[in-house]
Amino acid sequence: MSALVFLEPNDELSLQAVTLAQSLGGEVRAVTIDGPFAPSAWAGALIEAAGADDIVGPGTERGNEILAHVAAQLDLPMAANVTEVRGDEVTRQRWGGSLLEEARIHAERRLLTAAPFAFAPAEAPAAETLRPDVNGAVQVLEHVAPDTGGKISLADAKVVVSGGRGVGSSEGFAILEELAALLEGAVGCSRVVTSAGWRPHTDQVGQTGTKVSPDLYIACGISGATQHIAGCKGAKTLLAINDDPEATIFNHADYAVIGNLHEIVPAITAELRKVRGT
Repeated sequence: MSALVFLEPNDELSLQAVTLAQSLGGEVRAVTIDGPFAPSAWAGALIEAAGADDIVGPGTERGNEILAHVAAQLDLPMAANVTEVRGDEVTRQRWGGSLLEEARIHAERRLLTAAPFAFAPAEAPAAETLRPDVNGAVQVLEHVAPDTGGKISLADAKVVVSGGRGVGSSEGFAILEELAALLEGAVGCSRVVTSAGWRPHTDQVGQTGTKVSPDLYIACGISGATQHIAGCKGAKTLLAINDDPEATIFNHADYAVIGNLHEIVPAITAELRKVRGT
């Protein structure tokens, strides 16, 4: 038995899926998925390419959606966000990574997506380019990207300065914007901030927002709810600033500053400007 792993272009999570596929044993074949086709069309192309082999994909929104269509078309079970495979038994993340579930796959073929950041990325393999049968396939005619106003997007930012309830208001984000601009980063927020109307949903980091993996994530006035941690746990370094010493965010932080963010963030900005001479 071999495994077919599908890759999204220029995506590190796809290379992590390759590592999962390699852990299954046997041959690993890779195909790339890119183009103006709906998930159902890509699912059909994957099924045809894979034959009777296992199919593995990245644990991205698109990867999970495509593999869900594969499962529906084959009437087979699918295990998403997998962290380990032992024959027909898998461990997978639930509830944004706060729960690990042990499950058994009752099928001869395994349909799996790799939990983000649960595997080290593999070397980029040689891959065949798939193209769905265009006869009757649903095609995406246009994709309208959100207007970022020339700002760095959350998904691509190397530094994210994120605010939560402790920021206090939409106006309170001005000091976070200043620090983010100085660090050439992006501004994010927690779900409670978007619910209050202080920031747009496009700025939300979390399980139902954007999942980020910057070099540095600065969490300002964020309590550390599971939903939010699911979105920022890919950060290489997490600095938490909160005036509550019992805040859950400190359990996940590499560095912690206990204090008033409205004093600490401007102090960081001032020190950076002093060091840079600006």
